[in-house]
Amino acid sequence: MVTVNELLEDEAVRHAVGLQGYSNGVLKRIMAILNRSDKRMLDELISILSDVDPITFKAERLASMLASVRTIIAAGNAEAGQKLLDELKQFVDYETAYLHQMLLANTPTLVHVASVSTNAVYSAAMSRPFQGMLLKEVWKDLAVQQFRSVRQAIAQGYLEGKTTDAIIRELRGTKAKGFTDGLLEKSRRDVEAVVRTAIAHTAGNAHDAFYAKNSDVLKGLKWSATLDLRTTPQCRIRDGKLYTPETHKPIGHEIPWGAGPGRLHWRCRSASIPVVKSNKELGIDLPDLELRNKSRASMDGQVPPDTTYGDWLKKQSAARQDEVLGQTRARLMRDGKLDLADMYSHKGVFLTLDELRHRDKRAFELAGL
Repeated sequence: MVTVNELLEDEAVRHAVGLQGYSNGVLKRIMAILNRSDKRMLDELISILSDVDPITFKAERLASMLASVRTIIAAGNAEAGQKLLDELKQFVDYETAYLHQMLLANTPTLVHVASVSTNAVYSAAMSRPFQGMLLKEVWKDLAVQQFRSVRQAIAQGYLEGKTTDAIIRELRGTKAKGFTDGLLEKSRRDVEAVVRTAIAHTAGNAHDAFYAKNSDVLKGLKWSATLDLRTTPQCRIRDGKLYTPETHKPIGHEIPWGAGPGRLHWRCRSASIPVVKSNKELGIDLPDLELRNKSRASMDGQVPPDTTYGDWLKKQSAARQDEVLGQTRARLMRDGKLDLADMYSHKGVFLTLDELRHRDKRAFELAGL
């Protein structure tokens, strides 16, 4: 018989895939705003630079010449930032309702499932540091960075004797490459990182609040990393690890929770999966129960025996293993000298090769490295 925790894990994975699709939609809407802003900015640049004589050009005059460009960039980023805040407010309403319904549908009627305040969750997400700064400050920083790169490209272009058309092309990129080879493309990549991380950051805060409110029902939270080549070292080692639902203390290991799934680093795609207590732990004297969704499931309190990142990586090709770990580490793993967990400190820090050699000298000697 399927267990409640297996049902919850399947649902959490399905939901994580859905969130990736939602992030794509939000990103598309944000990019539409910034693309319009970039067009206005480039049109303004063409107008300003058409009167510039490359021979008499003075770099120190550039800042005053580009005042209107700075304003356009700042306005575009402010509009994009407000749009993201509006999206996140609606997202919090959805995510908190979803979490409540998810646990409600997959637990027996005897189990009380508490809800959380959407306003409190949104306020917490906005007030907690977002990769070192508050979310509302990120867009100001992006605007400053973009203006600086535009100004530097123009100054350098004129110093190198480039024409105005060549400078604009360098900023915008070429049509042949879909404008992905211009300097503005870096700004777009930065925006993508902000949008995806902001959604994961907000989802993480919603999950933290909801699971803490229902900690009496849960025995822990399981870290779930995405199983592909882009998964970072920080998330690989945490995959499958258990943490307490309120304080996020490690259960059976020493690797810290850090900022948590979805917030551990830029573009973090990890998620937390609730592990429900057993019938006995909940004070219910029945082997299995009918859930609110009318299915039947075992309430054994066991963690689903899923595939961890380390298990998944061992089944990949040597080329993929080399790409993820580097040739030396991958060879040690393939030869059975070291497991993925052996490549980290007890606190989850990815060891350098020198640190690894010092700690596991015998394994390297056996591997002839």
